[in-house]
Amino acid sequence: YALEQLEAAFYTQIIATPYSGMSSEEGKIMEDLRRHEVAHRDFLKAAIGSAVIPDLEVDFSTVDFTDRASVLATAKAVEDLGVSAYNGAGRLLQDVNLLLIAGKIVSVEARHAAAIRDLINPNSIDFAGNDVVNAQGLDVVRTPSQVLAIASIYVKTPINAANLPKT
Repeated sequence: YALEQLEAAFYTQIIATPYSGMSSEEGKIMEDLRRHEVAHRDFLKAAIGSAVIPDLEVDFSTVDFTDRASVLATAKAVEDLGVSAYNGAGRLLQDVNLLLIAGKIVSVEARHAAAIRDLINPNSIDFAGNDVVNAQGLDVVRTPSQVLAIASIYVKTPINAANLPKT
């Protein structure tokens, strides 16, 4: 849920302050990504219920939202992190209904990652680069603690990962 908050805030910022030279097509892609991330965030908030963490205060000061390369590099990093987060969390979910939804969300996150990679390097095979796929052709997997550690560069709100499942 924390990562979905971060992603929704990131794409909301992109739409609010489009980078220099953003094409109409790129704007539509960013708006689609924003809508998806907001839907993911809102779904997870409802699914978690009373155990949900508070809204996060984000810090995107390391991102130059006027610069296409900065925005797309950050989008690539955030989307790749999202895929690895869901891949790592899948084995921790005991409710088969939530596991099914998580499988659908990770599929969407992977499409986001591919779309961003295509914006960076059009018509390439970067969507399955060795930075996101291992030697067996499988996507990277991260634990919740690893995901939070990586995402913390963009989050001001302290998050205690001590109680998160590890296996």
